[in-house]
Amino acid sequence: AEANEAELDSILARRLAGETLSEHEVAQFKTAVLVFLGAEYARRGWVQQYHIGALRNNNLRQFKLLGPDVGFDSINDRPMAEELSKLLSKQNEENLLPKTILYCLNPRDNEVLGTMIGNFQGEGMPGKMQFGSGWWFNDQKDGMERQMTQLAQLGLLSRFVGMLTDSRSFLSYTRHEYFRRILCQMIGRWVEAGEAPADINLLGEMVKNICFNNARDYFAIELN
Repeated sequence: AEANEAELDSILARRLAGETLSEHEVAQFKTAVLVFLGAEYARRGWVQQYHIGALRNNNLRQFKLLGPDVGFDSINDRPMAEELSKLLSKQNEENLLPKTILYCLNPRDNEVLGTMIGNFQGEGMPGKMQFGSGWWFNDQKDGMERQMTQLAQLGLLSRFVGMLTDSRSFLSYTRHEYFRRILCQMIGRWVEAGEAPADINLLGEMVKNICFNNARDYFAIELN
């Protein structure tokens, strides 16, 4: 939802004065913030990441008792393709759409994101737009395989930046090992079925890239 500067100033002033905003006004202000931040990320070579599809704080009694982020969140089924497309297109109007990773919580939306990234791939960085790894309820074996299979069907698996960690949980780092085993097992099945070449050098290099090199290059990480 777009808005001009005068409308945005009015929305901010009214909210600071304690007024309740409409859902449309909230969307207008959020859009403006995201477009502004996206442009700044693009100028700096940073990456924006959108995690889409969470339904938060479902159990009101437990929320009042315990607060947020204690296990009462679930998967949303709200449509998001059209609004996401408009947001990315707006960011791209001035060629200031940064490198972007899109994650969905509802596996129903895998194909939506798998095709959405193809709309906005750009020059300068192979795989600029990424369909992110299985997130939250999907970072388990079936979820990882679904995400990678659908990325391979709709995009380019070899440019995938691979698994992520949870910055709040040191123990989540172990998921990288699990992810690598699942990736290799999945590719091995494709080879056995005649769906991928039995070329250890070709596939081995692709696995290395997915598990490390692609992310290093994508995030421009300098290693000593």
